[in-house]
Amino acid sequence: MRRAFEEELSNLHSQFYQMGLMVSESIYLSVKGFTAHDKGIAEKIVENDPLINEQQVKIETKSIELIALQQPVTSNLRHIITIMKACADLERMGDHAVNIAKATIRVKGNKRNLDIENELAVMAEKVKKMVERALKAFIEMDVEEAKNIALTDDEIDQIAFELHKRTINEMKLDPEIVLGATNYILVAGNLERIGDYVTNLCEWIVYLETGKITELNTHNTLDNNIY
Repeated sequence: MRRAFEEELSNLHSQFYQMGLMVSESIYLSVKGFTAHDKGIAEKIVENDPLINEQQVKIETKSIELIALQQPVTSNLRHIITIMKACADLERMGDHAVNIAKATIRVKGNKRNLDIENELAVMAEKVKKMVERALKAFIEMDVEEAKNIALTDDEIDQIAFELHKRTINEMKLDPEIVLGATNYILVAGNLERIGDYVTNLCEWIVYLETGKITELNTHNTLDNNIY
């Protein structure tokens, strides 16, 4: 009975990890599609979003079944609840990737600033790596790594702040770029929010290991409400 439960829990972990990889790929492709003005990539991300949502439902349903049938206590119960909570954060990250993809679909030959788009691509790559590191730390229950990852969110906030400031300046200098530049701000804002959800994941890792809810990043260095 015990071995069967552990196998079910391991499978739940694997499903969570697979969902995380799906979300990570959506994040990366959403910005790739945006900077390449590739509506085909963007449309695929929007079409695939229900698959991420479906994966979340499967994980939550399985979690509830395990709680109801196995009646786990202490650390095992905390483990299942943590997966459910972290799963919801992954789903929200996927929603932000969809927001970026929809911005790509709306673009209609707007004037571009390739330097800003390159910076957005760099930001997206950093966020993607944060997601992948957080997923690995979650699977390995690596608390120290989770704390280190959460600290890197300040870098994402700084990049978002600088992109926002630079985009506003470009809009003042060149009115023709205003429409397209509005989407630059939107993309940077969505990536910044994804970074926040990665921090949430890291907090769930700490909770999973210690049983304590700990705020890992209080955003002391920047005003987090710049959008």
